Amino acid sequence: MKSHPALPPRLSMALAIALAGCAASPPASTTASTGTTACKATSEPEIAALFERWNRSLQSGDTQQVVANYAEDSVLLPTVSNKPRVSAAEKADYFNHFLANKPAGKIDWRRIEIGCNSALDSGLYTFTYRSTGVQVKARFTYTYKWNGTQWLISSHHSSALPEKN
Repeated sequence: MKSHPALPPRLSMALAIALAGCAASPPASTTASTGTTACKATSEPEIAALFERWNRSLQSGDTQQVVANYAEDSVLLPTVSNKPRVSAAEKADYFNHFLANKPAGKIDWRRIEIGCNSALDSGLYTFTYRSTGVQVKARFTYTYKWNGTQWLISSHHSSALPEKN
């Protein structure tokens, strides 16, 4: 490892090791009785089904049902809005407008990664607005966290594909 010219080599190495530890996955919940970390066993099909749960809630037309998929401290960076949505009220405001289009999503390509009490689902999807027939192709990233009871969306980024085919 190349050290920073202003720092002694040992200090540079110590900082690198400390920072590498910070980049590791966040710790999972600890059980009080044993003090051990418990990771929720899951699978790719279970994580893939979370999109289907979210998509069904979209098709219900019920904003609160959609927002219930998101963790309280989650972030939504939506497809058709420039504003990040952090609070439940901000997410509800976005979905009130988005649901007017009667959207239905379909996964075109995806990659799922599973961690300890967390998962990542990213790829490409197409939304069809059933109110107009318009289709919007977009890329997505969902991160999920296990809250001890259920999987919830901890962050959701969606953006329209920049290249029109």
